[in-house]
Parts: sequence; structure tokens; C-alpha cells
Amino acid sequence: MTAPVPKAITLHKQSKVLELRWDDETHHLPAELLRVLSPSAEVRGHGAGDRILQTGKKYVAITHVEPVGRYALRLVFDDGHDSGLYTWTYLRDLGDRQERHWAAYEQELKQANASRLPAVILKAWTPDA
Repeated sequence: MTAPVPKAITLHKQSKVLELRWDDETHHLPAELLRVLSPSAEVRGHGAGDRILQTGKKYVAITHVEPVGRYALRLVFDDGHDSGLYTWTYLRDLGDRQERHWAAYEQELKQANASRLPAVILKAWTPDA
């Protein structure tokens, strides 16, 4: 059986959502979810158990969407991440099981005492002399 292919792909830059319209339904995938679950080796690692938890990506955006052949998309994010090919099968799974993926990600963050929020670097303030 061949992987389903979306009928339409729309990047909603303001809401930071990638919309995929399939024959039977439409998925709205937030950029943050796509970024933290990137299929790249940078995120997944190079072997079992090598996955690197992505933190601080709540406000990440997709800047560019490129088709790869007839089987995938390459997404470019505003944090510089641009590796990993999102196959139709993977994108369909992310959409179909979005709630489960979010819950697992949030549980990983909690266990690591990490946050979806980006780190804020505060500079010491000193009055002018």
C-alpha cells in the first residue's frame, strides 16, 4: 500500500501552523510540534535511545517548505534547523496522533525539568555614571 499524499499543503505563517489537507481529513500541525519531533538525526540521534530532547521551541516558526520528490517535505525553521525529511507517512502520523505526541513530549519535558519556553538571558542593569 502506498503512503497517502496530501491534496493541499498550506503554511500559515501568522499562526505558525502547517495545514495538510488529505482525502479524508485536514490536519493543522503547529511548527513547534514539527520542530521538536523532527525526523532529523540532529533530533532523533543516530541510534536507539540517542534522541535529543528539544526545549525552548514554543515560538519557533517555519520559514520555508520545500517538496522532496513525491514523498516528503523539507521544512526550514527560523531557529536555523533545516534537516530531516518529513515523509507523507510521518506527517500523517503526526496529524492522526497529534494529542498523543504532544502528551509524550510534555511528559519528557516534565521528567527533564525542562520547558517549551525559550531561555531568557538577563543582562545586569547598571545606571549610567
